[in-house]
Amino acid sequence: MGRKILLVTTDQQRYDTLGCNGGALARTPVVDGLAATGIRYERAHPQSVVCMPSRSTILTGQYPSTHGVWMNGVPLPVDAPSVAALLQRAGYRTALVGKAHFEPYLDFFGRFTENGLAASGQETKQQPWFDGTTGPHRGFEHLEFATHGTAGSLHYGRWLAEAHPEAMGMYYSALNGELEVNAAGGGDTDAPQVQANPIPRGWYHTDWVADRTIAWLDSLDAGADWFCWMSFPDPHHPWDPPESEMGRIDWRDVPLPAGYPESAAERERILDAKPRHWRQWYDGTLVSNFEAPKDWVPATLLPDQVREVNARNAVECELIDEALGRVLERISARGWDDDTDLVFTTDHGELQGDFGLLFKGPYHVDGLMRLPLIWRPAPSTGLDPAVVTAPVGLVDLAPTFCSVAGLDAPEWMQGASLPLDDTDARARGFERVITEWDSELFGVGVHLRTITRDGWVCTAYGPGFVHDGTEGELYRLEDDPLQRENRWDDPAVRSVRDDLVADLRDHQAPTREPRLALEAPV
Repeated sequence: MGRKILLVTTDQQRYDTLGCNGGALARTPVVDGLAATGIRYERAHPQSVVCMPSRSTILTGQYPSTHGVWMNGVPLPVDAPSVAALLQRAGYRTALVGKAHFEPYLDFFGRFTENGLAASGQETKQQPWFDGTTGPHRGFEHLEFATHGTAGSLHYGRWLAEAHPEAMGMYYSALNGELEVNAAGGGDTDAPQVQANPIPRGWYHTDWVADRTIAWLDSLDAGADWFCWMSFPDPHHPWDPPESEMGRIDWRDVPLPAGYPESAAERERILDAKPRHWRQWYDGTLVSNFEAPKDWVPATLLPDQVREVNARNAVECELIDEALGRVLERISARGWDDDTDLVFTTDHGELQGDFGLLFKGPYHVDGLMRLPLIWRPAPSTGLDPAVVTAPVGLVDLAPTFCSVAGLDAPEWMQGASLPLDDTDARARGFERVITEWDSELFGVGVHLRTITRDGWVCTAYGPGFVHDGTEGELYRLEDDPLQRENRWDDPAVRSVRDDLVADLRDHQAPTREPRLALEAPV
C-alpha cells in the first residue's frame, strides 16, 4: 500500500478562523490537532481570490493566466490538466465530494457536465483528457456535488428534495429573482446574506458532505490507495447554518474584529488612500464584480451586523471541524490513518468586516489572500511538525500530491511541492507568492497583480474601468499588519516598490491564448 491523500477544502475561510492561527471565536480542535502534528503554513496565498480560478489552480497546479479561468463564470475546459487524472492513472481511486465549481452554476441549458451529472445517475462521465486520451471527468471516478443551499440540480439538492422536501425552502436564496446576488438581510440584525435556517443539523450540507465522503471510503477495498477531495461549501455566504447550532456563540458577545475601523471617518480615510474602486464600492457607486450584492451599500454596514456575521461564520467553521473529525475517525477505523496525508485549506478568504466591508472582490489584502493551510503528512513518514513562514501558494498543492504519490510533477505544473520547514523552503527558493485578478463584468474591468515577498505586499494595477495603470498598493506587514496605510506613492520606499514590481513582472505566468470566454456571471 502507498500513501493515501485526503484534500479538505472549505470555501471562503479566513486564516484567523482557526485556533491554531490565533482565532479565538470558533473552536476547531480537529484542525488544530492536525496542525500540532503536521506542518502549518503562515503565509499561504491563493493565486486568485475568487472560487472558480482558485479551484482550477488547485486541480491543475497552474496560475489562472495559464489554465485560463480568469474570472468566475469562465468554465475550466474538460480536457484541462488535472492532478486527479495523474493519480487515477497511477492506480489511485479518486473522488470529489462537495463543492467543485470548475464550471458555472448558472447553466439554464445544461451545457456543463457538473450541473447535469446527478440527474444522469452516473458516478462520473468519460471525457477527453489533456494528453489526448479519455478517462473519468477531470480524473475523478466518483463525483457527488453540493453548493450553498439547494440551488441548481446538484446531488445534495436532489437528495434533500427526495428525502426531506420540507427543508428545500429553509435555506437563504443566494440569488434574487433577477439572478443577482441577493442583498436581502435577515437574522437578528438584518445583515445581508443572513437567515435563520430551521434545517436539522443532520440534513445540512456540511454533514451531508462528510456522510457521503465516509460512504465512498467505505466502498473501497482495505488495500486501496485513494485521493479524495472533500470540499465543504461553508463558511462562504449565505450565513445560514442550522439555527439549532447558534446557541454555541451569542453574537452579542462577539468582539468586533481588529480589521474593522469603528469610526466612519477612519474607514473613509483608509479607503481614500487606496485605489478608487475601494471607496466607490464602499459608497455604493461602483460594483466591479459579481462576488457581492449589487444592491447593497457597504457604508450601511453596522457594527452589530459585523458581529452577527462573524458569529454565524464561526458556527459554520465549528461544524466543518466536527464533520472532518467524523471522517478522520472513519479513516482510522479502516486502518488507514498511519498512511494518510491530509491537507486542509480553502480557496480564498472573506473580508468579514475588514475596512467596513463584507464578501470579496478585487481587493488584495490579508482578509482575502492569507489562507489557512495545514499539511499533516502520513505519520508513517516520521516527519517532524513544523511552522513554515516562507510564502507558498495553492499552486503548490498539485505538485505536493504528486510527491506524496511518488510521481514526478509534470512540466505543466507551475508550483513546487510544499516545503517541509523553513530550511527546506530557503533551499528550494520559496521567496515569493503571486496572486492575480482579472474581471470584466457590467462593463467594469479590473486587473490586479500582487507579489508577497520579504514581508511586503505589493499590488500593481493594470488599466481598467477606473484605473489608468499607474495605481497600486504597498504594505509592509511588520509595521502595518492590517494593511491600512498604502505606501505606493511614498518616496521613502520607492526603491522597494520598483524592485517588487520588477520582480512581479519577471515571475508572471504565461498567458493562455486565445482567452477563454465568459459564459455566466458565476
